[in-house]
Amino acid sequence: MTALLTILIVFFVAVAIWQMVKIFDLASVGADNAQIATDKDNKLNGYLMMAFLVFIYAITIVCIYKWGDLPLLSNSASEHGSQIDTLMIISLVIIFIVQTVTQFLLHYFAFKYKGEKGKKALFYADNNTLEAIWTIIPVITLAGLIIYGLFTWSSIMNVNEDEDPLVIELYAQQFNWKARYAGQDNVLGKANVRLIDIDRANILGVDESDPNAQDDIITTELHLPVGRPVLFKMRSQDVLHSAYMPHFRAQMNCVPGMITQFGFTPSVTTAEMRQNPDIIEKVANINKIRVENKAEIEAKGQDLRYEFDYLLLCNKICGKSHYNMQMKIIVETQEEYDAWIKEQKTFKNSLIN
Repeated sequence: MTALLTILIVFFVAVAIWQMVKIFDLASVGADNAQIATDKDNKLNGYLMMAFLVFIYAITIVCIYKWGDLPLLSNSASEHGSQIDTLMIISLVIIFIVQTVTQFLLHYFAFKYKGEKGKKALFYADNNTLEAIWTIIPVITLAGLIIYGLFTWSSIMNVNEDEDPLVIELYAQQFNWKARYAGQDNVLGKANVRLIDIDRANILGVDESDPNAQDDIITTELHLPVGRPVLFKMRSQDVLHSAYMPHFRAQMNCVPGMITQFGFTPSVTTAEMRQNPDIIEKVANINKIRVENKAEIEAKGQDLRYEFDYLLLCNKICGKSHYNMQMKIIVETQEEYDAWIKEQKTFKNSLIN
């Protein structure tokens, strides 16, 4: 694959250089009339434009046939995910229709109105009707998408506090995540990066004097009960990060000096998602690749077999190890979550005296 890409790059670079040489020849002073395009040249280029149009449509059909199922849009694991997916599908359909029509007009007009000897072009200074059409239609379309998107965003972001959402803090730093659960009172204790005390294992700068902080629980793995609303409070210790959970259709920036938030309700457990046909196929393909690179995988001390897990990723380029900034998310039943949370140490008990 790498060799093929290298050959293609070399080919296109060569074509670009060749075209630049032709441009320099045409622009050179004293160029003879042999460089002027003839009817034959124009006709050839007209047919090439139509051929390229056919190529565009053909490659589009192939891509839709092979990858048009968009498996990610069928693997939503949150209650609001279907709304995001619907908005995405509508946008893709509109883009596809516009691309199909505009590309046809572009290439067909280049063919139909190609230069011919003795044929004069008819110029329009302006055409109010056409300008109104190609202005009003995009305005209406974009306005519809924006309004629909705003309503979707508002319905997602307006977390209902009456539903008693589980409150969790996501703490970002180069290059890892920490989760802080609000404990039995479901109220996060106050925190500030100035209160970080490594000697006492207060790695998040939690206010030790705050009563609400005593039962907080800090973990390196995120467990969520299925079917229960979760409200995430997000902080960053150093630079701008972005908490991105693709299967939950959730993303929010983590900004130093302020708290941002995002809420959703997990709808599919990790165990259930692992049984999804798309996920099974994806895992099988990944494990096939890993077996082919067995020596390299084992040299890194990694497990050879890959198993699907939800992930919290950083979607901002936050430094040289940005690609590796991730945390596993486990969605489980309420009973499994309760059993896990009971095994965790509270903030008060984790401090070193």
